[in-house]
This record gives sequence, structure tokens and C-alpha cells, in this order.
Amino acid sequence: MGRIAVIGAGMGAMAAAARLAVAGHRVTVYERTETYGGGMRRFERDGFAFDTGAGLLTLPAVYRDLFVKTGKEPLEDLVELVQVDPSARHVFADGTEVALPNASRAGVVTALDEALGAGAGQRWGDFLVRARETWDRTRRPLLEEPLWPNWRVLAEREPYPSVPHKKLLRTRRAGTLAEIGAWELRDERLAALLNSHALAYGLNPRDTPASAAVLPYLEHAFGTWYVRGGIRELARAVYERCVRRRVEFVFGTEVTAVLAKDGRAAGVELAGGGVIDADHVVAGVDPVRLDALTRLTGCHLDAEDDVRADTKEARPGRFTVLLALRGGPEAGAAHRTIVHAPDGETELDLLASPGGDRPVRPTVTVLRPDDPALRPDDDHESVVLSAVLSTDAGWERADMARVCTDFLLEAAEAAVPGLRERLIWHETRLPEQVTETGGFGEISAPALAAGKGGFLHPANTTRLPGLYRVGGWSHPGGGLPHAGMSGALVAGLIVEGPEFRGSQ
Repeated sequence: MGRIAVIGAGMGAMAAAARLAVAGHRVTVYERTETYGGGMRRFERDGFAFDTGAGLLTLPAVYRDLFVKTGKEPLEDLVELVQVDPSARHVFADGTEVALPNASRAGVVTALDEALGAGAGQRWGDFLVRARETWDRTRRPLLEEPLWPNWRVLAEREPYPSVPHKKLLRTRRAGTLAEIGAWELRDERLAALLNSHALAYGLNPRDTPASAAVLPYLEHAFGTWYVRGGIRELARAVYERCVRRRVEFVFGTEVTAVLAKDGRAAGVELAGGGVIDADHVVAGVDPVRLDALTRLTGCHLDAEDDVRADTKEARPGRFTVLLALRGGPEAGAAHRTIVHAPDGETELDLLASPGGDRPVRPTVTVLRPDDPALRPDDDHESVVLSAVLSTDAGWERADMARVCTDFLLEAAEAAVPGLRERLIWHETRLPEQVTETGGFGEISAPALAAGKGGFLHPANTTRLPGLYRVGGWSHPGGGLPHAGMSGALVAGLIVEGPEFRGSQ
């Protein structure tokens, strides 16, 4: 079996490493920071602990499969998975509130009818049926299979079965999420509910293809889950599984180049000049860094006929505020509350064209895990606030972080009773901050069909034989489930070769 060098210890990279080690390869992971998990980090202070990356998990079957395929202990023996119910509480701009049950279409329909008026639930339920059809059409090519060589087929076809909409003697069909909201849901609050699923991944509903209907469907169909102790515990479990499979980790070591010999990847060069020979190289890094690492190989990873992430324009990132509060959570407190923007149209304007003298209050997600592991005692609470903002929104201005923090705190008051009086201290994380992970600082969305290919990600294989991409910046895209699947795809391509067609 071969020697494999893995660059980065993110979730996708570790998923690939564990699978490859089980297949008999000698795997070494080189991580330039001092710990594993990529964006799945934890911040601790004064007995409070916070997930600084994803706070919830969808599609846990991806990680269940990883643990089944790499050892005898199933995932649930190593971490405690808790289904979050309600899946989310929504507070809309007009003050209307609704709590949506987890993974229950009938329950969601009833809740929306009661909160938004008769018919609202049925329109959302009908939309979920169309979203399911979209999922069925795209699940394999966009999640379970390597990216097709004729990927343009995915780019050109819109799989969402939109409803005909007549206006001024013309019949039109929704091609974007914004059009689904306007023409099919026909309620600003339902449109805001739909938009929030796109915004969570830094997508602007106005230009995001209708195929993104799969994003709310994922939560609806497979549920929303929390890992007791925080999502960081999932990263710990994957890391420990790698170690048990004899994957070697070298932390605090930066890879400075991918080396090539005889037209294929042959190893990596480390900071300081050390050279590591390898039969395969797996790169769990963003496209800008991978381009730099391969600059001397002449493989031209950014060729025009290759699917690639746009590295020229600034993408949205996540602005996060961590709150330490006195007093425990009240009975029945929702784990997740989404407080929608007072002016959704202006929010989307700024996401598309950042700038101006002053931002507006964005859609804010409030996570309140009732978890003793994340607080000093039951008389305190740790809360995470987050919003998606442009990485090019003027963060060099001294007052920008303060203004945005105030916006998030203002929104969070609708989710956390007595917030201001309970606040002990807060910490902020800017969208452009990458010091914790050494990463891109931007949000990567799951791969989506249609949209002329702009919502696909680079293939796991590259133009340099023996070099593979893994993680959220490669196929099948961002998010915990998709990163885990990228690891499965890369392992399959290395073990089975180019004939590998995906999981069965």
C-alpha cells in the first residue's frame, strides 16, 4: 500500500485519512496549527465554552457511515447525538413568531398555519414536496459521486420542479430562491424562512438557483442534531478514530509546496526545507492556498475548463459574538432562534454590494445549547450569536465590529430574556479573521445544480495525477455532511482508482 500525505486536519481531511488508513495506506497529516478540526474549534474562558464553527449537524448518516467503515465502535458510542426540537424558532420582521418541529412535515404545516394564517403551512408543505424531488434528482451526483467529467450538464439543468406563474400574459417559472419565495410561497415571512437557509451558507437568494431548495429539505427530512458537549466533540471523535487507525498527525508544521515527479504528485515540502515523499497527496486547503502550493508543478489547477471556486471576489463570512451570561436558560428555551432582518431587501443589497456608510441589522442566528459542559454551572449560560456579512464590508474601520455587535445583541434580545442585564462579557470573531484555523475566513456552500456552474466546486481529482482535493472547498462543497462525504470520495478514488463511482 502507498504513502499518503494529507495537508490540513479539517473534517474532510480526517475523514479521508481514517478511511485510507483502514484500507492499508500509511497516512500522515500535516497541520500548520496546533490542533485538529479545521473550523470546528472551541473557545473557552472563565468556565464558559463555545463552538466557534458549526453549532448543529444535519445528515448525521455521513458520520455514522464513517465510523461503521473505520472501526467497530459506532458513532453513538463515542458521542451523544441529540435531536433538537424545535428545529428552530423564527422571529420575523413584523414580530410574528413560530417554532418549527424537528423533521415533522405535518407538525411544521400546523405550526405555520397557526402562526402565519391558514394556507401558509400548506404552501410550505407543497414546497417541501418539490424540494424532495430536487433532492432525489441531485443527491447522487452532488453528494455521493465524484464530480462528473461532463459537469456542465449539472450546471445547465435546473432540477427544481417550479410551479408555473402567470404575470402580464406571460408564464414564468422560478429560477432562483427569491423567485420561489415571491411566486410560490407568496408570503414575506415564508420567503424570509426560505432565505435564511441560503444566508446561512453565505448565499444571496436573488442569484442562488432554485435547486438550493435542498437546503431546507435536508433539515426537514433528516432532522437537526446537536452533539452533547458541542460540535467540537464530533471533531474529537473523528481525530481519535484516525489515531486508532494509526494515522500520524504532525501539528505546527506548514506544507509550503506540493512536489511532482514524472508528471504526478510525489510528496510535499515543509517549512524549513524538509521533503516528504508520498505516493498520493490529499489537500484539505482553500483554492488560493492550493494554487500557491502547486505553483511550481505546472499543473495549472485554475484552468478555464475546470470547475473551480472563484478566488477573486470576496465572499461572505460569518460574524460571531460569544456571550457569557449570568442566570441559566429558562424552561423551554429554544436551542436555535433565527431573528430575521427588519429590512430583508436592504440586507440582500448589502450582501451583493458591500460598502456604504453604515450596515443594517442582518438576520441573526442565536444558539443556546442547554449543555452543562459549556457553562461554569447551572446559574450561567453560554450563547453564540452569528450573522453572515461580507468579508469586504469595511472591517478596517474601528467602529464596524462595535456597530455589528450592537446589531446582533439587539436582535438576540428577541431570543434571550433579559439579555443586557445578564451579560457578563462578550467576544467577537470577524468574518475576515483566519488566525484560529489558518483558513479562508469565508463560507463555502454545498454544491448546487444549475446557476451556470457557479455553485459547483472543484473536483476531488486534479490535473496533477496523485493530487486530490478534500474538504469544504472541493466537491461536494461546504457544511459538515458534505465535508465528510468529500473524505469518502477521495478515499474511494485512491483505493479504487478512476473507475470509482461513489458510495452505494
